[in-house]
Amino acid sequence: MAMKERDALSFSGWLALLIGLGSIAASIVAFVMINTHQQDPEPYIAAGAGLFAFGVLLLAGCAVIGPNESRVLTFFGRYTGSVKESGLRWMNPLTGKKEVSLRARNFETTKIKVNDLDGNPIEIGAVIVWRVVDTAQASFDVEDFSQYVHIQAESAMRTLAMHHPYDAHDDNVISLRGQSEAVADLLRKEVNDRIQAAGCEVIDARIAHLAYAPEIAQAMLQRQQAGAIIAARTRIVEGAVSMVEMALEQLSKRGIVELDPERKAAMVSNLL
Repeated sequence: MAMKERDALSFSGWLALLIGLGSIAASIVAFVMINTHQQDPEPYIAAGAGLFAFGVLLLAGCAVIGPNESRVLTFFGRYTGSVKESGLRWMNPLTGKKEVSLRARNFETTKIKVNDLDGNPIEIGAVIVWRVVDTAQASFDVEDFSQYVHIQAESAMRTLAMHHPYDAHDDNVISLRGQSEAVADLLRKEVNDRIQAAGCEVIDARIAHLAYAPEIAQAMLQRQQAGAIIAARTRIVEGAVSMVEMALEQLSKRGIVELDPERKAAMVSNLL
């Protein structure tokens, strides 16, 4: 069953610090007074020992929590809550306290080789920015939440690359190279869905390295160049046909001149 974060009981540490130091000072006074009451020292011994133990217990529960840091508390193996308030805080001194940072972290994945949607081997790497949002899940639901995020990020990146082509001339197709913002959004969502089980969230995810694998890089470069030439020529032909069509339509609409099929063919030939 997934753990859920909850607030632990904690107080301002300044009051505990003052009372703790005062108790230790009072215990010292009690021990000193034993010399002046040697006939009946037991009450002073008991008072001194009790005050000293109480003061040490209060001081042991004090801890400084920095900004964007937290403490996860456990009592004999049972999760009792988390403390996220920064400053000097007092917590139950008998609980175990694990520090979990809430700061944003980032890492660059290793460059992995994978086949894209078209079956072409490519190399891809990404930069992931993430943070912990649920300290209980991060501490107890996975063995090592940082390693978990790293592995799941690489797995998500591999899945993304396999479902999209490296390059595409159709604007309606999301390609890894041509639509970086859309790919970044998909990668962020894919990684985020995978690491929620560890109480973490993705702040940003970007493709940092993208290239064809060395064994096909030269061939794919030539293919890209040929594809670009074909696409350019196709666009030129489409533009020329549209221009001829518009010219004939305007001549006919305005009644400037009546063209028989032979003259239309000659005009089309001249315009093209």
